[in-house]
Amino acid sequence: MDRTRQSNVLFVVLDTVRKDRLEPYGYERATTPELSRFAEEATVFESAIAPAPWTLPVHASLFTGLYPSQHGADQGSPYLDGDTTLASVLSAAGYDTACYSSNAWITPYTGLTDGFDAQDSFFEVLPGDVLSGPLASAWQTINDNDYLRDLASKLVHLGAMAHSKLASGESADSKTPSVIDRTKSFIDDSESDDGWFAFVNLMDAHLPYYPPEEYREEFAPGVDPSEVCQNSKEFNSGARDIDDEEWESIRGLYDAEIAHMDAELGRLFDWLRETGQWEDTTVVVAADHGELHGEHDLYGHEFALYDQLINVPLLIKHPDLEADRRDDLVELLDCYHTVLDALNVDPDTVDLPDDDGGVVARDPTRSLLADEYRAFDEAAELDAGQRAVLEGDDAADYAFVEYAQPVIELHHLEEKAGEAGIELPDDHRAYSRLRAARSTDSKYVRADRIPDEGYRLDEDPDEKSPVGPADDEVVAATERALARFEANVGGAWDDPSETDTDDIDALEEADEETRDRLRELGYLE
Repeated sequence: MDRTRQSNVLFVVLDTVRKDRLEPYGYERATTPELSRFAEEATVFESAIAPAPWTLPVHASLFTGLYPSQHGADQGSPYLDGDTTLASVLSAAGYDTACYSSNAWITPYTGLTDGFDAQDSFFEVLPGDVLSGPLASAWQTINDNDYLRDLASKLVHLGAMAHSKLASGESADSKTPSVIDRTKSFIDDSESDDGWFAFVNLMDAHLPYYPPEEYREEFAPGVDPSEVCQNSKEFNSGARDIDDEEWESIRGLYDAEIAHMDAELGRLFDWLRETGQWEDTTVVVAADHGELHGEHDLYGHEFALYDQLINVPLLIKHPDLEADRRDDLVELLDCYHTVLDALNVDPDTVDLPDDDGGVVARDPTRSLLADEYRAFDEAAELDAGQRAVLEGDDAADYAFVEYAQPVIELHHLEEKAGEAGIELPDDHRAYSRLRAARSTDSKYVRADRIPDEGYRLDEDPDEKSPVGPADDEVVAATERALARFEANVGGAWDDPSETDTDDIDALEEADEETRDRLRELGYLE
């Protein structure tokens, strides 16, 4: 059927937010009254799967419609290169486009803001000249040079560490109010006859947790954020224990951060209603990934593909979507096609700049608005995930997740372990690359250094009791789906020798000017 064309799209990512901490997903604490109100006129998706468990590859997938191994933006090569972004397509089609965020990964430095007419990372730790111009180009040059790649990886350390300075009690307050204000100004100033596309990333729920006092007193009364563990690597390395009382305090601070984001998001929603733009605006609210708070003996969002990390909240308001709940399987990378569909933009008919790379065509079988959604046999050109589903010997549907070896997290983990006199074993999960196939009923995770894990999610939603393919045909079918996906993207990640795990500190090779710069920023003593 013909979809209702909308003039505008507001796409909001609640960074690092678990769906089970939101009221629309059954949470009993009043963390998200504004999202609950929004859910009354939106479709709430119960089984939305992120393509990775961390920011950079997920956003690259949102902006390109590609899986992480296809777009290549990951810690080994931490920039998007050669793929045309959603913002580039919409800008070329006549829409005003803007991106506002306080996430250090969403900057010109990584290529994720390509195509946005306006952008601000609210990223105050690094000077502006690091995020654009010659230094941004130098980033890619360094990263493409094998000798310098390890140095580049260590420099990414800056981005990973910067949020600690931005969000700590000794630094600036939450950037979320400024992000919301800037988004309102952009919308108010938009003069495009076609409409606008605003992308917003709200970062408060990312470690460390320093919520505004009014929310801290409501959700974590009496808790001093500086007195609880705010460094996941200390716990994951074994250097720091966390007891039940401290976990309760950490979770309370996390809830407080979510409540603050919800209130600010409600302020933006109310303004859109008051200015008469709400009805003409498709609104997408999602998380890029979740967070672990002690489950599976892990803290944060690294080293695993458990559902707390990859089964994320997704709510969409559009005239052709009912205010309802859907429990069918969906993938976050489908949002690329959904936004194009909402605005009725076809990349094939847009006059893109000559220097833009390949662009993914709009595919109705990946649009959450379309009757053909997930009817992959009708797709004009199959991607790796579609082929893996269609080539199966059962009728199940699958989503696919990829996690390359985490350079930054591993570096930090080794530092914390070393400080505590702990030697990490070669088969520690931090050294592993992970891929997963997930259906609504099961999951299978393949790793190259730790045992594979299979789960019957319909019987064991908390993933506490692994089940092998030899013991369960549903898990076996999921493993076969993962094998097909792996074949489609270049082969399985099952050989540890393919990754370099030597801890080579390339900062020793850096010139003194670079080292001085890092000292100024607080990353070297």
